[in-house]
Amino acid sequence: MLGMEIRPLLMCFALCVVYATSKPTEKKERIHHDAPLSSREHDDAQGFDYDHDAFLGQKEAKSFDDLSPEESKRRLGVIVEKIDGDSDGFVTEVELRAWIKKAQKKYIYENVDRQWKDFDVNNDGMISWEEYRNVTYDDPEPDDGYNYQHMMARDERRFKMADQNRDQIANKEEFTAFLHPEEYDHMKDIVVLETMEDIDKNGDGFIDLNEYIGDMYNHEDEMEEPDWVATEREQFSEFRDKNKDGKMDREETMDWILPSDYDHAEAEAKHLVYESDSNKDGKLSKEEILNKYDLFVGSQATDFGEALVRHDEF
Repeated sequence: MLGMEIRPLLMCFALCVVYATSKPTEKKERIHHDAPLSSREHDDAQGFDYDHDAFLGQKEAKSFDDLSPEESKRRLGVIVEKIDGDSDGFVTEVELRAWIKKAQKKYIYENVDRQWKDFDVNNDGMISWEEYRNVTYDDPEPDDGYNYQHMMARDERRFKMADQNRDQIANKEEFTAFLHPEEYDHMKDIVVLETMEDIDKNGDGFIDLNEYIGDMYNHEDEMEEPDWVATEREQFSEFRDKNKDGKMDREETMDWILPSDYDHAEAEAKHLVYESDSNKDGKLSKEEILNKYDLFVGSQATDFGEALVRHDEF
């Protein structure tokens, strides 16, 4: 029998969407948007709190508030060396964007860390497909045959997609992509495929209007449709079905569930480079970043002796 803790995790991450089922009038949301970089307003004239949240992640940014300028600069120096992926002594917009994206995904990595020990059975720092399968699908219930086989096949397909070096073993980053495929560009196709499989009830490889609405709204539970259903019908006709053939193909489905939103991380990377690049060569040296440390990390303490130093990766 599937473990009590593993089954909910499996269903949650295999479907990779949020289901709203408490009331039949609640809309099931399948669109994946990037989380905001900060809850603060981006106005440098009022302060750099937004930049701190974007660069460090909102939780980590708070830890710098009680540090002295000296300690803030020291920690920032350590971070700069991590951002400089090719170790050429400079930080580019591309490297900054990747760092900001990673900072915003920290809550996801923490979630994966909590689960890691459950699946890394032999404690070798890797998770093989066999380990995941044996833990998750150890013993199906008698009446669960189809769902068991179907979900295991979907998981194996997704595991192989996340396994970029094709060795059937997932490192931490690959396992994160497996559990959270919507966060990785190379996993977008599997997110779209799984979504279409969930909604495409007649199995023709497309999502028609009835399937689209049926995925969001249970017609059997209410006599009169809520107003938002009519709005979604219009959305399907006007925006989802771009070629006006009455159905959504894979490309149209991707545009729906994984929209090309404004890239906040890219915009913030450009902003940080623009504000810090004193010699205007299009990249940042460690010195240039440290000279603008208050833009990147900030500090409120003025006396080194007042620094409240946490024990973390810095």
